Amino acid sequence: MQPTTQIPIDDWNQAVAQEMQQATLAALEDGQVLFFPKLAFKLTDGESRFLTPDLVGDSKNVSYHFGTRKIGHCACAEADKPAVAEMMHRFCGQAKALVENLLPAYKPRLAMGRASLRPVEASGRAQSWRKDDTRLHVDSFPTTPLNGKRILRVFTNVNLIGRPRSWRIGEPFGQVAARFAPNVRPPAPGALTLMQLFRVTRGRRSLYDHYMLGLHDAMKANDDYQRTCPQSTFDFPALSTWITFTDSVPHAVPAGQHQFEQTFYLEVEGMAQPDKSPLRILEKQLGRNLRN
Repeated sequence: MQPTTQIPIDDWNQAVAQEMQQATLAALEDGQVLFFPKLAFKLTDGESRFLTPDLVGDSKNVSYHFGTRKIGHCACAEADKPAVAEMMHRFCGQAKALVENLLPAYKPRLAMGRASLRPVEASGRAQSWRKDDTRLHVDSFPTTPLNGKRILRVFTNVNLIGRPRSWRIGEPFGQVAARFAPNVRPPAPGALTLMQLFRVTRGRRSLYDHYMLGLHDAMKANDDYQRTCPQSTFDFPALSTWITFTDSVPHAVPAGQHQFEQTFYLEVEGMAQPDKSPLRILEKQLGRNLRN
């Protein structure tokens, strides 16, 4: 199976026929990356000056929350921050429209998370293996427990000189779980509660979050797995967009610069096939309930 499914949409607000809605939802839940080769996020006059690593200083991305209009990690001049925020707000709105038109069945159980702008080159950044996104991994958040919610992300490549965003796409999540989950140690008694008490986490970390973090770390730490596991490569061209569940699709970003990204959170019960969620796959693999 090819890791991507091509979608012929070129307008963020485009109405989508029911047949396409059903086909794309099925492909997404089967572990595909939805690829929109003709869907570009268009910058307005003057916004291209923000596509510079100087925008983030020592951070790797600018963050933005659509609901609160709060911008973070932006190292630009104070006078430029409203323009950066407006640019990111426009992207968030377009990503929201795309997801709601393409995947309307998710809307009742879908919530918007933060967006980001990543103007820094992905390759060659000095960082620990745990934070190294050039290594195959599934997404999981150490400080923000999700308790089984899915991580759905919209990406768009805005590179102005035509450079692609390169991805490596790994094996199905069920194979990842079978390979790594049995070796993840259970948390020590009381550890999850103590993390919340001492504000290591925003809320109580569930067993699901514990095991997902274990998979994330085990994948990244295993050099042999990184080299030899089943995987394919795909270059997302400049001025293209893609969507996938990053908690179940193993991915790595060897190279690329200038990307917008919007995160959504979907409750497992909002899926057409909940049994294909990481929560259900891990619960079956480990033989226990992983929610709080």
